[in-house]
Amino acid sequence: MKSNDWKERLNVVYSTNPDYRYETDDDEHTETVEPAKQNLRVQLDKKNRGGKVVTLVTGFIGTEDELKELGKLLKTKCGVGGSAKDGEIIVQGDFKQKVLELLKKEGYTKTKPVG
Repeated sequence: MKSNDWKERLNVVYSTNPDYRYETDDDEHTETVEPAKQNLRVQLDKKNRGGKVVTLVTGFIGTEDELKELGKLLKTKCGVGGSAKDGEIIVQGDFKQKVLELLKKEGYTKTKPVG
């Protein structure tokens, strides 16, 4: 059956070739950089959080699954909740030093505190 989904060809106006295949951008695979080369930043943040303090880890380069796995490890070791999405990990509470120690123990040697 012929795929005729208009959403896949939004930027193509018209093609007269009946055998033409519309190219899609499905090749967005992020290569995960090894932990020793990751430049992670750990900081405390309370913007748009109702005055509550969170520990924010930014700069992760890799897949969403690996980000969530690292976030789960940090949240479990700190014993609190949080989230991991859009290239950043949020750990609820002031755990800046503990998160730095945990990341360095996991092999993220270029981790730096910010602020």
